[in-house]
Amino acid sequence: MLRHQIKLMPDSKPYNSPPYRYAPAKRQVIEQNLKEIKEEGIIEPSKSPWASPVILAPKKDGSMRFCVDYRKLNSTTIRDAYPIPRIDDTLDALQEAKFVSTLDLRSGYCQVEMDKESKEKTAFITHKGLYEFNVMPYGLTNATATFQRLMDIVLAGLKWQSCLVYIDDIVIYSPTFEQHLIDLKNVFQALREANLTLKASKCCFCRREMKYLGHIITQDGIKPDPTLTKAVSDFPQPKSIKDVQSFLGLSGYY
Repeated sequence: MLRHQIKLMPDSKPYNSPPYRYAPAKRQVIEQNLKEIKEEGIIEPSKSPWASPVILAPKKDGSMRFCVDYRKLNSTTIRDAYPIPRIDDTLDALQEAKFVSTLDLRSGYCQVEMDKESKEKTAFITHKGLYEFNVMPYGLTNATATFQRLMDIVLAGLKWQSCLVYIDDIVIYSPTFEQHLIDLKNVFQALREANLTLKASKCCFCRREMKYLGHIITQDGIKPDPTLTKAVSDFPQPKSIKDVQSFLGLSGYY
């Protein structure tokens, strides 16, 4: 339905980095990730003149996340101005919701194919060789805009009526339980027609109260998530201009 394109600024030249060096244990992490995503058809060997390096980012549980450092590519990419919904507009639309459900796409970005002529620009290099993505990888400057555009197309007739989409966060909202079942069916049908797959274990259905975009949606209204506002109330007394700026940035979200 929609493929991700990478459009470059005039006179852009391919960037190719040597592979970063890693200790044996981290090399094994890279090799395992390569094996898995290659078997899933997410990547394939490449002959591209582009070569972005791989980085391993630590997760909260201590494991490592396989990432590609696309900063050089992004610096020469023409920005996509497609709008991302305002969070306050999204929350306003949920004020009268009595039943809500949230849906999570299975590896959402991986369900968006790369444009054939843009694939080579996604190439990344490791000690095992050069590969490129068949699907849209994380880290590309316009990936968020492409995904939002896709979801807006797929759910065009339903958005702001019975569902909302904030990038890959889908919420269905209804005034009654009976209507909610109808609204869910309509969203499922739209996703099915677009060949988009959900991850059932991360979906929540027919709730009267639910966390969404840092807030708690209830049948009585919307309030900030107390686990997040605690960071504001516990913020130490600012002692410098930088501290004040940090506090204003944190508190400004609410």
